[in-house]
Amino acid sequence: MTSLFDPLAIGDILLPNRILMAPMTRARGTRQHVPLPRMVDYYAQRAGAGLIISEAAPISLHGAGWPYSPGLWTEEQTEAWKPVTQAVHAAGGRIFAQLWHMGRVVHPAMSGEQPVSASATTAPGEAHTYEGRQPYAEARPLRVDEVPALIADYVRAARNAIAAGFDGVQLHAANGYLIDQFLRDSSNLRTDEYGGSIENRTRLLLEVTRALAEAVGPQRTSVRLSPNGDSQGVIDSNPEPLFTHAVRELDKIGIAFLELREPRGDAITQPPISPAIRANFSGVLVLNSDYTPQEAAEAVESGKADAVSFGRLFIANPDLPERIRRALPLAEPKPAATWYSQEDEGYADYPSYEAAA
Repeated sequence: MTSLFDPLAIGDILLPNRILMAPMTRARGTRQHVPLPRMVDYYAQRAGAGLIISEAAPISLHGAGWPYSPGLWTEEQTEAWKPVTQAVHAAGGRIFAQLWHMGRVVHPAMSGEQPVSASATTAPGEAHTYEGRQPYAEARPLRVDEVPALIADYVRAARNAIAAGFDGVQLHAANGYLIDQFLRDSSNLRTDEYGGSIENRTRLLLEVTRALAEAVGPQRTSVRLSPNGDSQGVIDSNPEPLFTHAVRELDKIGIAFLELREPRGDAITQPPISPAIRANFSGVLVLNSDYTPQEAAEAVESGKADAVSFGRLFIANPDLPERIRRALPLAEPKPAATWYSQEDEGYADYPSYEAAA
């Protein structure tokens, strides 16, 4: 029976355990989206994870909609990520960079431009900006002739990630951001080759993934999907055939692993799709979304997943795998206001269990 503490091969990397650190926005970069030195300790402290997936890193200013998010499109950003990856590796860890374009969730106050999406739609709610919360602006449809430049932005960011010392990259195709806006029929109203049929709506996802795999190798390429439920106003009326088709095509590319963020418990608005995805994807499958350590162990032992990624538990428990292995008490995170602040409190100041004892 497979356990959370059995090794797992992801591409060319052997993970010592199956407890992954999920990508989590922490907003400790500069206004120019350059990683700050304080990020070194934060990531190094969590190197006991089988694999760290970094916070989402914008691939361009046009795709950067979260204040102070560290990017991967300039040389300065790339150089500033190097101490982070070096510290993780020195602590015995492994780390992938998550690549991010937020699409219609980017406010013009952040990018200086009208946001782009699959179609002319507006995200619900308000955007985070340096001037505070503001209502989202209507996006314009991404033109077909703009797709090659978008793919080139993803490839540049992926190559920068490898140059910065990351072990691989993850395409953020989930949570209502740009790729997800193309995938699901509530936000994709197009009638050209990127809209309508399942084959067309998955086209951008697959074109970007193939380009990343060609640039850095499929064994260094991962994808994150959110196949069911509403994510920032993005949902699909019939998700199972959409996402089973997508993962069959991703399987052909030979990606290192697939991560699914799938609502569970009271958050369910659509039935889970992960069982159907498991049946249609032969590669490494990682599940995510508020798993307890016991639930994660059961998912791996039953074969529902090859690994589980944890988000919020890693905020307050930098030594989470060791706490799970020894059944030690888990610390609670400080108030949510500290999660995305630019302060030190609530960031790299959580002690390990041994240090706190």
